This record gives sequence, C-alpha cells and structure tokens, in this order.
Amino acid sequence: MQAFLDWYFAPRQIRALNELGPLFRELFSLGGLKRAGVILIVIVEIFCVLIFDSARTPRGPELDLTGYSVVLEDNFDGDTLNLDVWAYRGTGQGTGRGGYMHPSQVRVEDGNLIVKAEYLEDGAFGAGWYSGMIRIKEEFVYGYFEITCIMSKGGGFSSAWWLNSQGMTSSELSRGGVGGSEVDIAEAYNYDKLFRKNSVGLNVHVDGYGADLKSQQLGNWKGNNIYEEYNTYGVMWTDTEYIFYINGVEAARTAFKDGVSEAPEYAIISLGMPTAEELSKNKQDFSTEFIIDSVRIMQKD
Repeated sequence: MQAFLDWYFAPRQIRALNELGPLFRELFSLGGLKRAGVILIVIVEIFCVLIFDSARTPRGPELDLTGYSVVLEDNFDGDTLNLDVWAYRGTGQGTGRGGYMHPSQVRVEDGNLIVKAEYLEDGAFGAGWYSGMIRIKEEFVYGYFEITCIMSKGGGFSSAWWLNSQGMTSSELSRGGVGGSEVDIAEAYNYDKLFRKNSVGLNVHVDGYGADLKSQQLGNWKGNNIYEEYNTYGVMWTDTEYIFYINGVEAARTAFKDGVSEAPEYAIISLGMPTAEELSKNKQDFSTEFIIDSVRIMQKD
C-alpha cells in the first residue's frame, strides 16, 4: 500500500492523507456541532488536495513571539534602498533564464519596496526582460523571518521571500541541510493554477543545486487575495525545525532532510525569471510588480 501511495501521490499529498485518520476519530468523538463542521471542512479540503493537488488553508496554532526581539527591521520609509542593510544579488543574466536581473528594477517609494519585471528596449544589458533581486547583508542562525507584501502576478515571474546559505553551494557543504539549506518562506507562482490561484508555495531544498539536490514541497497554502492585498509570511527557524506562518497562523513545519540548518543564512527578496520559453509568450508591454511593505527579523533574547 505504501509503495502505491509513494508512486501515485506527491509527498505533500501523503502528509495531508495521514491527517485524515486523526480527523475522522476526532469528528466521531465530538459533541459540538460547530467543531464538527470545521473538521468536515478540513476533511473536504484534504480530499481536494489528494484529487486536485489544491491549496490548503492554514489552521495551525497562532504565532507566539514571546521571548523574541527585533534584530533587523525595514519599513522602507525613505526614497532609496538602504545599502547598509541590503545588497543587490544576481545582477546579470539569470542562470538558464531568458532575462536579466538589475538594480534598476528595485526602487523605494511611498513606504514600499517595489521590484518590477518588464521588457526594456534600452536595458543595461540590451533589449530584453528585466527583474530584480536583493538580499540582506547580515547573516543569521535561527530566528523568525517575516515579510508583509503584495505578490506579483502573471508573466511566469515568481515573487519570493526566502533564506539561503553558502552551504547550499554543494552537497558536501550542505550535508543534508545541516550545513546550509534554501528555505522558501513564501513563493508565489500559482496565479494561473485553477485550484491554487490564491496561494503560495512553501519549500525546503538541500544538498546544493546540482545532481544531489533534494527538495521537500510542503504544499500550497492560501492567503487573502495575495495579488491585491498585503499578506504576512514568516518562518520560525529553531534548532529543531522550520515552522511556516501565513498571516500569523501556522501552515506547516518540517526538519527536512537531516535536520535544520546550523549555518548562517541570509534573507532574499526576488522576482524570479521564468524560462526563456515562458518569456516568449509575454507581450512586450506586460509588466508586474512585487510590492513589499516591511521585513522583520527577530531572535530570542
């Protein structure tokens, strides 16, 4: 049976399937109709995950930051990017992509950081598609990493808030994630997916970006009108697990693969390029923006 499940379902779907047993047991042991109604809704949602690989609603515990203090915060109140805090990343042609990353696509205005993707005839590297990516200069071990933002929509571009580490340069350094990992706190690439439109993907990658790359997709999780309204996404990285939150409610947690990273990690804001084939489908007057209201990093006192 397990072999069939592993063949037919993705790991994120199997995790959802494993939740059904306890939910049914709780359902039939309840006396209150209200709680029973909630559990029935969750059961229906899990069946949709199994059938359509659809998005789920976060329903875990609420975020508790007791004992945590802010160590870095940027509300983008000025008119330029604070280069004491941030550095441009990936300037030039993206690996395997059909466009370019460039600082010109990153601006601060009206209390927001804005990363724009568009086609430029007179771009710094010539005519083509341009986008942007920045990282926080400082690196951290453990903490809570949060962004409040409006995700970009369309064109094959994916807006993301994520952690990375020098340890992800190879499997020898990453050591199953203990020596460094990539943690996708929130990545928006579902705007054209029928059953996932209003959701973000949560992922963990380890062992470098070569043949040894190993990934865990924790599923797609719903936000509130994420392409038009501000939502808040965060991850609490402890010495035992990564706990993902959407608007202050836990969505998922994991310690994939051999344990959480024990290495310094840095936070990244990016509006990622699609493939050249995907870009060729866009009209040249298309553009999209990733709008960030604030970022916050907290650690235990």
